[in-house]
Amino acid sequence: MLADQVGLTAALGGALARRGFTPTHDRGQVDVDVDVAVLVAGGGEAIADINVLRHQREVLGSVASAPTVWRTLQGMTPAAAKRIDKARAKVRANVWSQLPGGLPASTVADTDLGDTVVLDVDATLVTAHSEKEGAASTFKKGFGYHPLGVWCDNSQESLALMLRPGNAGSNTVADHVAVLTAAIAQVPAPHRKKLLIRADGAGASHGLLEWLTELNTKRGRSVEYSVGFAVTEKVRDATARSRRRRGRRRSIPRARPARTVTSSRSPACST
Repeated sequence: MLADQVGLTAALGGALARRGFTPTHDRGQVDVDVDVAVLVAGGGEAIADINVLRHQREVLGSVASAPTVWRTLQGMTPAAAKRIDKARAKVRANVWSQLPGGLPASTVADTDLGDTVVLDVDATLVTAHSEKEGAASTFKKGFGYHPLGVWCDNSQESLALMLRPGNAGSNTVADHVAVLTAAIAQVPAPHRKKLLIRADGAGASHGLLEWLTELNTKRGRSVEYSVGFAVTEKVRDATARSRRRRGRRRSIPRARPARTVTSSRSPACST
């Protein structure tokens, strides 16, 4: 009902519409309303679990069949995904503009961050109990997936998710940049002026922090970041070894500069 009232169902249906094709089940309905969304919220783990909802037709109304859900998901081409993202962003801007008192402030300790929009980027492990497409061994010796997501701390919304195999890297710069780019695009333009990106040790990479620093140079936008990780015994040992190597390099005598000799048989040459 919420999706219907804010226009999300209609927006997604329009994003997935195909010329000359009128489905029995609106594709926006299949995506967000009493079908897949309720299926996931109810603990469903497979498309076939949609049949549990079909048995409650008196409460939920007409529910798509498993083949219809499958065809809808199969139709998620890159172009369709872009249209869906635009539809989501448009609806979100409309909803945020109607929030009583405006967007809630992100709270920290005994204060809040005012009009700063806080984006938290983090990965999680999803276990697969059998062979599945894209499932692989994880760095924690499990088996499944390693999706990367971004959440808005102010509104508690999931803004962007990147599906990844279980063996995807924890601190892959390209993945972090891609998912954060998608998440920032979901933030309504008036709220993008002050952003704070928070990450754990997976975000502690030069590539990501340099990219965020570059974003901070855009006129009219402030982009800050907070990245932290646990300083374990392994990290302390690596730091100590680095210091010792720097000390040894300082003690090595400098090489003599090349000198030039002149020969009557050839032009000047260096040795």
